[in-house]
Amino acid sequence: MQVILLERIAKLGQMGDIVSVKDGYARNFLLPQKKALWASEANIKQFEEQKVQLEARNIETRKEADALAGRLDGKQFILIRQASDGGSLYGSVSPRDAVEVVAEAGFSLDKRQVAIDAPIKELGVHSVAISLHPEVEVQIQLNVARSEGEAELQAKGIDIAERAAQDEAEAELEISELFDEIGTAELDELQNMGDPEAEAEPEAAASEATGPEPGATGDTPADDSAGSEQEAGADEGKAAGS
Repeated sequence: MQVILLERIAKLGQMGDIVSVKDGYARNFLLPQKKALWASEANIKQFEEQKVQLEARNIETRKEADALAGRLDGKQFILIRQASDGGSLYGSVSPRDAVEVVAEAGFSLDKRQVAIDAPIKELGVHSVAISLHPEVEVQIQLNVARSEGEAELQAKGIDIAERAAQDEAEAELEISELFDEIGTAELDELQNMGDPEAEAEPEAAASEATGPEPGATGDTPADDSAGSEQEAGADEGKAAGS
């Protein structure tokens, strides 16, 4: 089907161009959105008569779009959503969600102006194209997070899901190391319980450290007995001499 473009269409043509398109694209998009007219002789004549007015209106809307683009381009908007620990959203972010969050900041858009190529299903900062005019397009950022705090971290370039995975890996490593230490200690204890020499070593070391008991001597019982007999004999000799 041939149509007359009433505005610039990316990858298709400029205002006033007569182009060939698929019937479905024309009937489902171009004609209902009033972006084109069926290229009949009557419509072509009508367009030529209104061309000056259409071009003037296009210039005016372009100026308005440029002004809005200066305030909107590159701006970041926070969307709070529920998500798993791995960062997967319970649902997705749609063009309607983008329109609503932008409206909260005072910008009026239509969901047809929002180009989300694929559904946003993960936490993070996502770039989204906004068509303000056939010749004016800007990029905004949707900061999708579970809380304002996480949104602030993501705005600084921190990947929340990656950070959570790292924290989890570090925690698992600490737990593993702790269990390894406990297991090694228990193994050493079991080995010592089954080794008499290992049990005797601490006792011997303790005995050496404390030394002999107070009052203890190195004499044997036999030496003590002999000494007593000598003392007794000396006492008898003293008695006989007197």
